[in-house]
Amino acid sequence: MKIFSAVVTLFLIMDPLGNIPVFLSVLKDVAPERRNRILVREVILAYIVLLTFLFLGKYLLQLLSLRQETISIAGGIVLFLIALKMIFPAEGGIMGDTPEGEPFLVPLAIPFVAGPSTLAALLLLQSESNGVLQLWIAVTIAWGITALILLSSTFLYRLLRQKGLIAMERLMGMLLVMLSVQMFLDGISKYLRH
Repeated sequence: MKIFSAVVTLFLIMDPLGNIPVFLSVLKDVAPERRNRILVREVILAYIVLLTFLFLGKYLLQLLSLRQETISIAGGIVLFLIALKMIFPAEGGIMGDTPEGEPFLVPLAIPFVAGPSTLAALLLLQSESNGVLQLWIAVTIAWGITALILLSSTFLYRLLRQKGLIAMERLMGMLLVMLSVQMFLDGISKYLRH
């Protein structure tokens, strides 16, 4: 495994450009002066989750007797439910009410940055890797680029305004429905082959 290909793979799976509308939507009711602090906190928490899973994920799955197919199927179901809430928002917004009006760990850090598909990709890349050091470098670079893009999302909030945000939220919901169904079907397919 080459570091560059691992970085590209992880970056595409983390999908920071696709996650911008979701981040903006979740943070739309948070005071503007708090948004950057929350974003920094959430991307750091996501990095901690990614590193934890990089070093301990294989053992955790063995301990719980879970397979990679389970991660894919569960990730597909969770993303599908989130996507439905984006397309048909409830009164409390996409994620419902969050404590003190701001998210903590869920849904921004997990599952949007460090989601099931990213964690599953880490397991797959680890099986192809010559060592954990290369994969750690790849994770750090992909996460760093993702963090920079997501930290610039408050600028986009001012640019898009409410109507643009709603349109992007609905579009992102439709894309997430398709991604979640694909993730679910991939998990089922792997399970049936196994």
